[in-house]
Amino acid sequence: MKPSLFVEAKPIWPEPLVGVKNGTAGFRAVVESRAREDAVLRVTGASLFRVTLNGEFLAHGPARAGHGFARVDVIPLRGRLKRGANVVAIEVAGYEVDNYALPNQPSFLQAELEVAGAVVASTGSARGGFAGLVLPERRVKAQRFSFQRPFVEQYRVAPGWDDWRKSRDGAFEGVACRTLAPAPATLPRGVPLPEYDVRLPVAAIAAGTLVPCAPETLWKDRSLTQAKGDRKGYAEADLDAVLSTELQMFKSLRSRSRRPQVAGALGAGEWTILDFGEALTGFIGLQVRCRAPARLVISFDEILTKGDVDFKRLSCVAAVAYDLAPGTYSLETIEPYELRYLKVQVLEGEVEFGDVFLRELANPDAGASVFDSDDPALNAIFEAGRNTFRQNATDIFMDCPSRERAGWLCDSFFTGRVEMDLSGHARVERNFLENFLLPPAFTGIPDGMLPMCYPSDHSDGCYIPNWALWFVLELEEHLKRAGDAAFVDAFAGKVSAIFDFFKPFRNADGLLERLQRWVFVEWSKANAFTQDVNYPTNMLYAAALDAAGRLFGNRAWRREAETVRETIRRQSFDGAFFVDNAVRQDGKLVATRNRTETCQYYAFFFDVATPASHPELWRKLLAEFGPCRAKRDPHPEIHPSNALIGSDLRIEILSRYGATRQLLRDVRNYRLPMARRTNTLWEHLSTEASCNHGFASHTCHVLLRDALGVAEVDPRRRHLSLVLTDTSLKRCAGVAPAGEARLAVQWRKQGRALVLETDMPDGWTVSVENRTGRALSWRQR
Repeated sequence: MKPSLFVEAKPIWPEPLVGVKNGTAGFRAVVESRAREDAVLRVTGASLFRVTLNGEFLAHGPARAGHGFARVDVIPLRGRLKRGANVVAIEVAGYEVDNYALPNQPSFLQAELEVAGAVVASTGSARGGFAGLVLPERRVKAQRFSFQRPFVEQYRVAPGWDDWRKSRDGAFEGVACRTLAPAPATLPRGVPLPEYDVRLPVAAIAAGTLVPCAPETLWKDRSLTQAKGDRKGYAEADLDAVLSTELQMFKSLRSRSRRPQVAGALGAGEWTILDFGEALTGFIGLQVRCRAPARLVISFDEILTKGDVDFKRLSCVAAVAYDLAPGTYSLETIEPYELRYLKVQVLEGEVEFGDVFLRELANPDAGASVFDSDDPALNAIFEAGRNTFRQNATDIFMDCPSRERAGWLCDSFFTGRVEMDLSGHARVERNFLENFLLPPAFTGIPDGMLPMCYPSDHSDGCYIPNWALWFVLELEEHLKRAGDAAFVDAFAGKVSAIFDFFKPFRNADGLLERLQRWVFVEWSKANAFTQDVNYPTNMLYAAALDAAGRLFGNRAWRREAETVRETIRRQSFDGAFFVDNAVRQDGKLVATRNRTETCQYYAFFFDVATPASHPELWRKLLAEFGPCRAKRDPHPEIHPSNALIGSDLRIEILSRYGATRQLLRDVRNYRLPMARRTNTLWEHLSTEASCNHGFASHTCHVLLRDALGVAEVDPRRRHLSLVLTDTSLKRCAGVAPAGEARLAVQWRKQGRALVLETDMPDGWTVSVENRTGRALSWRQR
């Protein structure tokens, strides 16, 4: 076991909250300072914490780790402490329920403050200094935010409720705290501290009134109806209030007489909608004042639905509620949320509001790269991809920052490429992968299988067998990006266990058959054809065997991979298309007529097919499929692809086989509507799901590689490989980061020539492969 990263601190939690789901605690230390002294705060906890210094926001954490581990933030305080008494306050939300965003574990805080090289306050030590209290303002018995995330924030506040964290004179009723045993093993944060830029709404766009109504059908999420156990939350009958039901008892009507306002007064039954101009992620804050008791609800979403904010669009309760005693308040959520539109509504009383903001929670390193072409559409798509990445890669790779905030495999395969492109390092990916490495086992799922997302809990037994195979593919690419062979070698046992898990499912032909649980190909009709033998899954299986064989020198895996590919070619290809599945009839495996666009992309992406081996199918994919399938579709029986992950696989095979002009057209058609609407990229090709999905930032990788020509950045050899292809662009320029180095590339068409300029740091070399058909003129700086 590694030694603790703390000098003195131990993990503690208030006795009255031990074992309580959705308990909120506060911890405070008052320290004297000479103002110019070096000082740092080391802190970790569960489930999440917010740090303030003299009442001002300082940090949110922790970076997530697997069960039994905790990542420690080291927050520099030099220049932030004032002369005299300073109040360091830490609020901790302890959830202790299964969810996809955070591990279900006992709540705790472990923190110590060091000033001038000496620890002056710490939790659970003889020195003390951090005292704990129960914060009663947040309702404990609240409904879940979603099936994937813990509890909705609902508060009852009165004047002075937060004085304890602003001033040493603020009321502070300390309680006895228990030391957590066993203590989690501490790990470095591993990734930079987030950006917390404050963003303001750009406009107020609508206002109106709430009219009581009785909905024909009352929406109730599974997180509400299935919360009937200690690991899931509170049963509906035990809740203090059901916010989702309460909000459905009103219908919003727009008012032509009321002017939308960014700040002002709202009476009972009045609302206004604010627009932040783009989808953002962070903590919602505002100033409010009321002269009589009032009930304020803030709801939010990425898009408008019929001109309104639909808090339940993503199958979550995207709302925060405050019951306010008369007084003036500075309110800010402790959970991060994602939104473009914010609806401020008063259900009871009258509220004056203003200074509405969103304090971002974002990756600080996503701005290291540059992409600039003569095509404004591609430039806008790149920036939307960057914006998507920075919100989905703060400590691990997430699917979305809204309904889930979960670290999903497969999504991470694509996001991992983007981190290196945008930041020049693979630190977030290392954290993400390390979380799967460190726990000796995962509860709730079979031995050898990996959780589909992690850190998380799956006591319902759900897993996606396909996602463990994508994990193997990502591991191989991570080795190329990061170059840490010892780190990757440590996964040898887990990778071997994955293939041991699949052995019982191999049929006489060597293919996987009747896989259990959630067999996932993509969000399309392709997911309806996953039994008995799913050929896209077996294509992925072959690729994972091959990758693992290369990684760990296992020739048997590589031979098995080629056998699986040959069997798929023989069984799945019907002379025109690859069919998605075969079913067992009277003991014999019979291919179906189920065929999807996505299955064809799987075949080419995983080397089951090539343009040389299947030229007619390749011609059809180029000419008759993709984002612009004709209204008079010549192949209506071939079910179309969706964004996760068919469209990205299409882009990848177009890149592999040099169809760059078509690739860029497809990128515009797939992604430009998204960039224009939310400045983020989406989970689906429509708005029915998340409009801010981490994997979709992969488009940044595509544009740097296929438009600019940055084929590979190798920091170990200090070498940049450029592959320039024929595109419709007239010029393109960019910067690719590699650690602290910045590699500048630009090219332009000049007559029948291509003029290339590169600017490399000392010690870097460049190779160029020119596939443009133009004479190359190259100048190196």
